[in-house]
Amino acid sequence: MPHQLNSTPTLSQQAPSHLEANSTEELGSFLRVRRESLDPVHLGLPRSGRRRTPGLRREDVAALADIGITWYTKLEQGRPIRVSAKVLSAVAIALQCSDVETAHLFALAGMKMPTNLTERPACESLSATSQMILDHLNPIPALIQNARFDILGYNEAYCRLVNVDLAKIAKEDRNCIYLAMTNPNWRASLADWDDAMPRMVALFRAAMAEHLHEPLWEQQLQKFMTASAEFRNAWQRYEVRGIENQVKRFRHPRVGALDLQQTNWWSAPKNGDRLMAYVPVDERSRQGIQQLAEE
Repeated sequence: MPHQLNSTPTLSQQAPSHLEANSTEELGSFLRVRRESLDPVHLGLPRSGRRRTPGLRREDVAALADIGITWYTKLEQGRPIRVSAKVLSAVAIALQCSDVETAHLFALAGMKMPTNLTERPACESLSATSQMILDHLNPIPALIQNARFDILGYNEAYCRLVNVDLAKIAKEDRNCIYLAMTNPNWRASLADWDDAMPRMVALFRAAMAEHLHEPLWEQQLQKFMTASAEFRNAWQRYEVRGIENQVKRFRHPRVGALDLQQTNWWSAPKNGDRLMAYVPVDERSRQGIQQLAEE
């Protein structure tokens, strides 16, 4: 069902100060093209009357969004009117906009998308293509994680490296920071714990700066705080770090120390998902990774 509103938005003869004329024209053009691309039958609308143009009519969009036809017409015509995020969200839903299209719609309106539209579920799925990339990187350890350090995908080599079978870990707990703080095997695999632990906290603080007061981020922070006194203490230092390619030292109970080059590859920079591959930097580490793969 489309989002329902209780009132028609207020019209104004002046555009909001943050909008320019070319922005309103672009916004109107985008709405028109999007409206004309939709099939009314697929949206459950009756084939009443004769449609002179393809797609939905303006009155269809207004009805689906529960807003006034006059107001919607002015918006599509690029007229200077004020619009709230709530109303714009309703229009996006009525026009069946994807996440990218909704973000574009809000950008044209000079508005920030509401957090309830930008957040994704805590347990996100990985595409088959991404998993195939991870699998083909074996025996090089690799994983894909989101901006909150949740592990979205991994290969067998990565599980061997940290000495943890991630398939046996609940999806909501597959998080690099959380596991480093709570899983003994994971923690033991990080050879330079005194440096690695505060670095992770500083990375999370820096990443969270763009997501203040967003529920998923707040919940993640609270989970870390509850799980670890070390995290709480490090958080109070107010250190921030940026993500960088670096050599990380691991320790494995069967093959000993491993020096691996961590390389970050962003598949979608805007949402923060990145692939991390760990490549041996010397012959000793290469032999160690190979030995783990052969066991």
